[in-house]
Amino acid sequence: MRALLSTPTGVALTRDHPDPAPGPDESLVRVTLAGVCATDLELARGYMDFHGVIGHEFVGVVERSDRPGLQGRRVVGEINASCGRLPRGPPRPPPRRRCRAGNARHCTQRTVLGIAGRDGAFADRLVLPDANLHPLPEALPDERAVFTEPVAAAWRITEQVGHPDRALVLGDGHMGLLVAAVLASGGADVAVRGRHRAHAGIATALGATWHPADGRETGDWPLVIEATGSSHGLSQALAAVQPCGTVVLKTTVAGAHDLDLAPLVIDEVTLIGSRCGPFAPAIDLLASGRLDPAPLVHRVFGLDDGERALGEAARPGVLKILLRP
Repeated sequence: MRALLSTPTGVALTRDHPDPAPGPDESLVRVTLAGVCATDLELARGYMDFHGVIGHEFVGVVERSDRPGLQGRRVVGEINASCGRLPRGPPRPPPRRRCRAGNARHCTQRTVLGIAGRDGAFADRLVLPDANLHPLPEALPDERAVFTEPVAAAWRITEQVGHPDRALVLGDGHMGLLVAAVLASGGADVAVRGRHRAHAGIATALGATWHPADGRETGDWPLVIEATGSSHGLSQALAAVQPCGTVVLKTTVAGAHDLDLAPLVIDEVTLIGSRCGPFAPAIDLLASGRLDPAPLVHRVFGLDDGERALGEAARPGVLKILLRP
């Protein structure tokens, strides 16, 4: 099958990658649409030292499954496969402590779709545990459903800090804009600070206001979400947050952060890392039309043009690139 691989020498499309073979409690999914994420671009630059099929945002159709009612369904899938969701086989140890405590996203033995230990979605087919798959409402088109994973990641912030009254989002890429849209859908007054004036109208359409990233932070925001995709973003967030406020860090980069941590102590700032989130509210938000991500789509490529698609996605100011196998 075709697959877009991260290799030690860069990203390459192959046409003879082995078809994935599902084990017990796993489904084989034919990918119908996939989204390029900033994390995919960082993986191509060496983040996580992952070599394999990249891609973790997808919509697909289940081609093979032993789970009743799943075969033939359109699905999206959670990306973390914990020890409690690995194929059965003799012998298998009981779930580890984090999974028993309901924290399977942080299982020490997990594989992560297209990121760690598991081939991803930039391919004709993929495999995920049945329990990771979420059937989609018929009325939710692929072009919206493909945003489920990043919308869930944005929704995760509300699980961590609640629904804020006022928030600043640093970064006007697709993740920053989705975070702004999710927070605005809950009634928050959201400002987006970014470097792409062309994104101002998109921010407005998603319920937020856009302001240029001019470096003059006032330090009076109770909640700041860092989604710049830059190793300098955290220092900017610390400059913008008020004393006793909260900074949520969404950026993952291959490079190292270089910053002064003293403001965390002096201003008693709470710093929260934020990664994956729940799929059910994300699907509901997209299916209801309360969040329409259509303005974020820059271009759709075929999988055969996957290398060029990633190059396009890496250009400054480009928002969402989709891959259609």
